[in-house]
Amino acid sequence: MNIGILGTGFGAYHASLLKQMEFVKRIVVFGRKEAKLLELQEELGIEITMSIEDIMSDPGIDVVDICLPSALHKTYAVEAMRCGKDVFCETPVVLEPAEGLEMLKAEQQYGRRILVNQFIQFDYAYEYLDKVIREGTYGKLLHVSLRRETAPVWGDLGLRTIAANLMIHDLDFIAGLLDAPVPSAVWGTSGGKDGQALVHASWVVAGIRAQLMVSSQMPEAYPFTVGYEAYFGQAKLVFHESRAANGDIEASLTAYTSERKIEIPLIPDNPYEKSLRHALHSLQNGTASTLSLQSALKSVELAAMLTDQLIGSK
Repeated sequence: MNIGILGTGFGAYHASLLKQMEFVKRIVVFGRKEAKLLELQEELGIEITMSIEDIMSDPGIDVVDICLPSALHKTYAVEAMRCGKDVFCETPVVLEPAEGLEMLKAEQQYGRRILVNQFIQFDYAYEYLDKVIREGTYGKLLHVSLRRETAPVWGDLGLRTIAANLMIHDLDFIAGLLDAPVPSAVWGTSGGKDGQALVHASWVVAGIRAQLMVSSQMPEAYPFTVGYEAYFGQAKLVFHESRAANGDIEASLTAYTSERKIEIPLIPDNPYEKSLRHALHSLQNGTASTLSLQSALKSVELAAMLTDQLIGSK
């Protein structure tokens, strides 16, 4: 396959992953900063361009990998499909549900596909949670509480933006688990800090309660932290991962049953690489994928609902 990448921010990381995939023959990266492009060319041995049109008009490019700001996703995804190419798109795929509907129509119009980097599906801890829920390993799921916490180092993550830009990954999981439910309760505060927020949301569907706590206003010394606590009829499952500023990671996945405490080994796979590889194989072979645009739009709709309520509660 031949891949055109739009963007040299996260796009540079995508390029490094694609370079390791044996079925990827060409990689062409678009960017606006010549120095960054030349650095990537030297480091990875890839093609570079400062013109998006070079990628769109290249008949050899099979997939356009969009790593631009979310506000630009729709424009270039539709253009790529118009030019006969499939699309792999970073998340959030769009910021407004209406843009997503335009992209769905374009998929039908041009007969191409958009797959979205909902990489949480390929993070082992969340894969494991999904598996034991489906298989009933610990009995029926009763309650799951997810969290995501960061110091204010990622730009604006205030009440207007936190749902789409920080909560979206956990919303991907909740939307898959509960089929994009309307939240039963939403609370949030800026704490008087511009561009920061603390948010709590909950859902109740078919006897299952889900909660999500997200903060972008943790102290500077606090590590980036994600995790969950899942209560089942026969056990409790606890996942915790923290990543310090120096790169040190602490992670554990533990099951507590009536008989014993079980430490579950965390497989050190790269969920970004797995997501990208899965998407390209799906596009190449024409097979179904859980990374479909329709799936991604469920969490976009959830984010929009949350944002409306958070802004109204200011």
